[in-house]
Amino acid sequence: MLLVHDSWRVSSEEPLLVRMTLVRNASALGAYCLDGSLPAYHLHRGFGAGARNWLLQFEGGGWCDNVESCLERARTRRGSTRYMNKWEVFSGILSNNASLNPDFYNWNRVKIRYCDGASFSGDAKFYNGTALLYFRGQRIWKSIILDLLPKGLGSAKKALLSGCSAGGLASFLHCDNFTGYLPYNASVKCLSDAGFFLDVRDISLNHTIRSFYNDLISLQGVEQNLDKNCTRSLYFPKLCFFPQYMLKFTRTPFFILNSAYDVYQFHHILVPPSADLHGHWNHCKLNPVACDAAQINILQGFRKDMLNALMFFFKYSRRGGMFINSCFAHCQSESQDTWLAVDSPRVHNKTIAEAVGNWYFGRRVTKEIDCTYPCDSTCHNLIG
Repeated sequence: MLLVHDSWRVSSEEPLLVRMTLVRNASALGAYCLDGSLPAYHLHRGFGAGARNWLLQFEGGGWCDNVESCLERARTRRGSTRYMNKWEVFSGILSNNASLNPDFYNWNRVKIRYCDGASFSGDAKFYNGTALLYFRGQRIWKSIILDLLPKGLGSAKKALLSGCSAGGLASFLHCDNFTGYLPYNASVKCLSDAGFFLDVRDISLNHTIRSFYNDLISLQGVEQNLDKNCTRSLYFPKLCFFPQYMLKFTRTPFFILNSAYDVYQFHHILVPPSADLHGHWNHCKLNPVACDAAQINILQGFRKDMLNALMFFFKYSRRGGMFINSCFAHCQSESQDTWLAVDSPRVHNKTIAEAVGNWYFGRRVTKEIDCTYPCDSTCHNLIG
């Protein structure tokens, strides 16, 4: 155990920095970030037994649903590679340290940078004579895959498509498409971390997130890229942007990693500022210990809604996996603290890294659901 502790200490002192690669051929596909800059990714090569295995991780970072917010986004790292750090730290599921990431440390690991504002799913353009915005997430995704195929992805033996937050939603949206690019005999699976965004009403009983997604889908031309089987099955086809509706049509094995009290969803979907104009939830949002009994009941209701939305998958998906913990967190696979560490979160004494690895390699069925808050003492409760 001492050796493992030492490696954790070394890791914090010597982070793995990986350089950005711009997709030079992207312009031929019309694949641009919001501001017209070229899309990018970071690749750290695999080695040894992992040399022909690939892990692709979608970066997260919210969305933009109107011209004004997208123009603002285009002037930041969320909408332009011009403003992004050219070096990214690879940790957690992207780490190259065997003791910190035992199942994927020697794989080819890719971080796909996010600059379109629609979870890599739009295909449109806005121009009003002065302002120009490219909504080309779908083409960005394709351009990056086509850039990686000749670099070894095209002959992958094993592959995992992953992502966090808006990137976790992208994993749902692109999972089956990803499988289609790879050899028929490759083992291909997908993982969403904090990407299971729920179609629920907020505390004022408004469909805040549903209307936000509707605006985003209309603005960025997303509907044409949603799963056709899903859109044909629903009276409101735009609902297929929500994982709970598209999940049953996903053919590729899937792992859902999420907190039942996901901080982003708590702050922006369940209790958005528009539903709490007087700030009654401010203290509760900063620290769950400060929530009163009525607020805790509402949060327990949100957890129940999430588990209900997952129940069919939990009961009937033979190749699926899940890890639904009761921590106030958002994104747990990219941070070493929550992925695998001495004090990282556990459900039934399993870390997230163990649960994902057991599922991917078929070592055992992994469908873990935590008890209700505040029972889990392994949580870090990373509010913010």
